[in-house]
Amino acid sequence: MSIEKKLENVGLGTKSVWSGETELFYQGATQVPIVQNATFGYRDIDIWYDVATEKKEGHIYSRNTNPTLHVFEEKMRILEDAEAATSFATGMAAISNTLFTLLSPNDRVVSVKDTYGGTSKIFMEFLPRFNVNVELCETTDYDAIEKEIKKGCQVVYMETPTNPTLKIMDLKRLIKAAHAQGAIVVVDNTFATPVNQKPISLGADLVLHSATKFLGGHADAMGGIVCGKKDLVKRIYHFREINGATLGPMSAFLLIRGLKTLELRIHKHNDNAMELAKYLQTHPKVESVNYPGLESHLNHKIAKEQMMGFGGVLSFTLKGGFDSVSKLLPLLQFAHMAAHLGSVDTIVGPPKVASHVENTPEERKMLGIPEGLIRCSVGIENIEDIKADFEQALSKI
Repeated sequence: MSIEKKLENVGLGTKSVWSGETELFYQGATQVPIVQNATFGYRDIDIWYDVATEKKEGHIYSRNTNPTLHVFEEKMRILEDAEAATSFATGMAAISNTLFTLLSPNDRVVSVKDTYGGTSKIFMEFLPRFNVNVELCETTDYDAIEKEIKKGCQVVYMETPTNPTLKIMDLKRLIKAAHAQGAIVVVDNTFATPVNQKPISLGADLVLHSATKFLGGHADAMGGIVCGKKDLVKRIYHFREINGATLGPMSAFLLIRGLKTLELRIHKHNDNAMELAKYLQTHPKVESVNYPGLESHLNHKIAKEQMMGFGGVLSFTLKGGFDSVSKLLPLLQFAHMAAHLGSVDTIVGPPKVASHVENTPEERKMLGIPEGLIRCSVGIENIEDIKADFEQALSKI
């Protein structure tokens, strides 16, 4: 019986540990080795040729494929219930390679305004240079999004929950509209992870992640991954192998290690973020809180239907605007002020120096990203300590 059949009826935590690891490794090693080789040698040129032309399994050069990368890709393929997966050096490499693979001059892509800042830069700055038509809609105006999709497009790109406003897109509804027009649906699942959301099970063609975030989980490795239909992933892999945005073996090893505790970590992130969101929502110095797990969230009902958990990230605004933000953040004792999320430690920052640092103030305004917003990636610390830390900091502003 193959290992994949053994994994069919087991839980996500078991899959995170065992998927992709079909046998003991070199000299009986139980953990995935870091295969640092740049190249792989053959004594028979015919076998070498068959591997190079994908007639036989194997590796020839690590820009193309590598044993350590293969295990990471296979784990994510299984966790996302996908036909295939291919990895990248960063999350933005996964996003950009996917979009440039699928779109050609005069094609059209429909997306939304408040995606991650780097993604919005591709839509606003880079794709138009190649005569790709981009339509960015209001994120939760599903009627407007459907209207633009019906005009015809090759790709519909969604991010849900969005970074950093935590808006929710109705995946089933919008995927149905996209497929009616023959469009390919791409979903950024970075905030949710496969523990909280399965876009492919809802009909998406491709799902991608910045693996640097929750998948790795320890802020010590960068990477990206695209999972989905085999024919589409093969096209994206070909673009990546030629353009060279390859994940390194050491990073792949660290991401594999992170994935083994993914389910444990995400459940703790979910619980802590919910508790902190509820606390902040009642604080007199907090103006508003964005978290899809709150019943007050605009799209809480949709989030509840398509998500198994609401994630470890929230955002909130303070009374007093950016001046209050500048005073509050340095007072926190158990939170890093950093441009990152998804780590075991709590991380805070406003979009102007974190998620949307690449954008100008004018662009952030157009995208609906408030200057006074604080994104908080809630870690796995004891929640009472996190809340007490925010309480002491808020009391001083």
